[in-house]
Amino acid sequence: MKGESHFRFNKQERSGIFFLLLIIFALQGIYFYVKAQPFNGSPKVELNTIAQARLDSLKNAVPKDSLRTFPFNPNYITDYKGYTLGMSTIEIDRLLAHRAADKYVNSKEEFQEVTQVSDSLLTAIAPYFKFPKWANQNRQNNNPNIFKSNQTEIRKATKDLNAATVEELQTVRGIGQTLSNRIIKFRDRLGGFLVNEQLYDVYGLEPEVIKRTLGQFKVVEVPKVEKININSATVEQLASLIYIDFNLAQEIIAYRETNGAYTTLDELKNLKSFPTDRIERIKLYLTL
Repeated sequence: MKGESHFRFNKQERSGIFFLLLIIFALQGIYFYVKAQPFNGSPKVELNTIAQARLDSLKNAVPKDSLRTFPFNPNYITDYKGYTLGMSTIEIDRLLAHRAADKYVNSKEEFQEVTQVSDSLLTAIAPYFKFPKWANQNRQNNNPNIFKSNQTEIRKATKDLNAATVEELQTVRGIGQTLSNRIIKFRDRLGGFLVNEQLYDVYGLEPEVIKRTLGQFKVVEVPKVEKININSATVEQLASLIYIDFNLAQEIIAYRETNGAYTTLDELKNLKSFPTDRIERIKLYLTL
């Protein structure tokens, strides 16, 4: 007996296949018909030209108040001030390097020579330059030794590190709110800086920043301190110094009790935990 073929369909199945093919052809016809029709509509998302024009005008407009500039001494331009004036970072750095070498510019020509700003920028900002009166007088007299002849006045212009405010310290490139507050706090704990080098003991201050700071601020008025006698001091008295913690104070006393009274302050170097790199600063607060 021959087997039945798997591809034979009954009448009902053939009718179903026929109608399926008919639906497919109908859908294809509708698709190609719609695709061939021209699109006469308009996009649902439209650009509001009036609003766009207003946005463009706002974007290009700069508030006049933000460009308001007051007279200033160009020798003390900060990073932010230079940025607002339109100077590049390289031009600002040239001026700061010039100042770090304890040199000053005394005319717009010298300012351009040092910073190498363009003529157009110089023309825009030079009217706001305000130099000291002595600089203007010497320039009018064509004095070529303007800087050398005024060393005394320049020294007077140096601000006292012990009187500097948080805001004044922030004029130094590299010193922000946190570091300026830290310097003031350290100064208060010391009772005032005795020497400029103590600025190196402030945590977080980079050497380059310290050099720039000492270019503007120095110890002018030295505070009076009551020195501690190392041969009679108690642990608590020694630990009151910012440079000496409680453990080091105990070690200083223990050495004295074992070896007798200190004959020189340099004997402190014999202590294992003593910070020998700061001994000159520590000696400012001790006596025999």
